[in-house]
Amino acid sequence: MTSQKNNSKASDIAILSIFIAIMVVIHLLSKIVYTFWPFPIQPTLVHIPVIIGSIVLGWRKGAFLGFIMGMISFLNSTMAPIPTSFLFSPFAPDGNGWSLFVAFVPRILVGILPFFIYGLAKNRFGAGLAGFLGSATNTILVLGSAFLLFNNQLNMTFKALIASIIATNSIAEAIAATILTASIVPILIKFRN
Repeated sequence: MTSQKNNSKASDIAILSIFIAIMVVIHLLSKIVYTFWPFPIQPTLVHIPVIIGSIVLGWRKGAFLGFIMGMISFLNSTMAPIPTSFLFSPFAPDGNGWSLFVAFVPRILVGILPFFIYGLAKNRFGAGLAGFLGSATNTILVLGSAFLLFNNQLNMTFKALIASIIATNSIAEAIAATILTASIVPILIKFRN
């Protein structure tokens, strides 16, 4: 019994490590691809393994994956700052302690909520819905937090916030998360059972 429990724990750690590796690879590949990308839309895809991991591994491990996503954002904004890096790193110009909130809290919630959303309908539709709402959670909470905590630097109206949520990368991100989560989750759950 103990051996079986240890094997399960080792398996979960291995799977968690694979998800983290996928997140790092997606982040690095995105940076390379978007350097040559001719389109104005540059969707974030790192949240998709967080969403899938939440559903497949549970909300606690999903929260950990969300923390790792926040850490990737924090480190990237600290080591390779761009004009909006202050939103994610207190060490970037104009950053402060609230930057850590924006970098970590929305991403941790992206790792928690999909598990419970999928629990409402444990099928392909539930997985797609969890993917969509997980992606929306990331977009709305990051932009909403930025609006509430850094509006002096951003100088953004509420109307501009809503427009940026609707018109930016969020639609492409939500579509990608919906399709990939609905496609991948049933396969992974089948293999885990």
